[in-house]
Amino acid sequence: MRVAHVLLTAALTTALGSGPALAAPAEAGPARFPAEVNGGAWPSGHVQGMALDRKKGFMYFSFTNLLVKTDLKGNPVGSVTGFTGHLGDLDFNEKDGRVYGSLEYKDAKAFYIAIFDVDRITSLDMNAEGSDVVTAVYLKDVVDDYAADMNGDGVFDGNVANTPDHRYGCSGIDGVAFGPEFGRRGGQQKLTVAYGVYANTTRTDNDHQVLLQYDIRDWRAYERPLTQSQPHTAGPDQAAGKYFVRTGNTTYGVQNLEYDKRSGTWLMAVYKGVKPQFPNYSLFVVDGSARPVEGPIEGQPKPERGLLLPLLDQGLRHDETGIRGWESGGQYGLVSLDDGRFYLAKDGKIADGGVTKQTGVAQLHRWTGQTPTPFERIQ
Repeated sequence: MRVAHVLLTAALTTALGSGPALAAPAEAGPARFPAEVNGGAWPSGHVQGMALDRKKGFMYFSFTNLLVKTDLKGNPVGSVTGFTGHLGDLDFNEKDGRVYGSLEYKDAKAFYIAIFDVDRITSLDMNAEGSDVVTAVYLKDVVDDYAADMNGDGVFDGNVANTPDHRYGCSGIDGVAFGPEFGRRGGQQKLTVAYGVYANTTRTDNDHQVLLQYDIRDWRAYERPLTQSQPHTAGPDQAAGKYFVRTGNTTYGVQNLEYDKRSGTWLMAVYKGVKPQFPNYSLFVVDGSARPVEGPIEGQPKPERGLLLPLLDQGLRHDETGIRGWESGGQYGLVSLDDGRFYLAKDGKIADGGVTKQTGVAQLHRWTGQTPTPFERIQ
């Protein structure tokens, strides 16, 4: 009877709850991962994202213009250099064993998913253009929104925030993650790509996070070697789905996106926004169990409808807008172990022989769900 009571209580809790709960780690024997993985120090841009190959035991760090591969003791195994664009968030594709990352060339109006054949990364300073390690797929949807002439003056204003151009305030892309179609817990895995969004307090059409989902099963046909002086345009005509999450304007959108299999939720770590009418949290979580609902995309210059996703009904709540979220890290790197534990990147810099080098360290945390900060460091 005791077992039946526990099962009934759990079922009622699920039925009466307001969405999937991001849970603390299970007590029974979680897989062993180190409390910290050091990504090293590099004369580069700051750490942007991380990816983990659990089976082979490698961690990958993006440092804006290079990718670093380490083992789980923090020993460098290899690196890919020579990027002239912005390499952002990363994720590991368990289906094909490759790392996918966002790659921007804003001046050229070219946005890609960079795909790394990581088994080939075996030494330091491998060149992104000449080593057969990197291919790229062009994202036309992103280019169209980034280059949109919203005020109709016939002039593309370029990589600036203080303009009415750039549809939805699109500044390019950053967050990337693999997971199921929104509203599902299983099925075909898709690649979700999050827009960067300019911080601009003078417009009302930039208050959503924009998420694109791609079915990448036919992407081999689009993959091309990286040619940075002559960017190619091989890629899908459009994403399989385009979705909107109202969070209030943020500074450069979703920096790190991660799907958590255990809870079926999508975590979006951002740099805080600056509009005073919004709560400007640094972490938002999408309720992945909720089916997208068609509705008005608020604040657009002309009435527009799209597929809307709800935030998880947990965490801090802003009374004026109903927006929920947390104050959290994860903007520099976020990896779910799918058991209530997460790696969060800590960024830093050091002086080495008169040269400033950027550092990135993956630090293990457990999810507590507490407010305002939901992660607790595991030492």
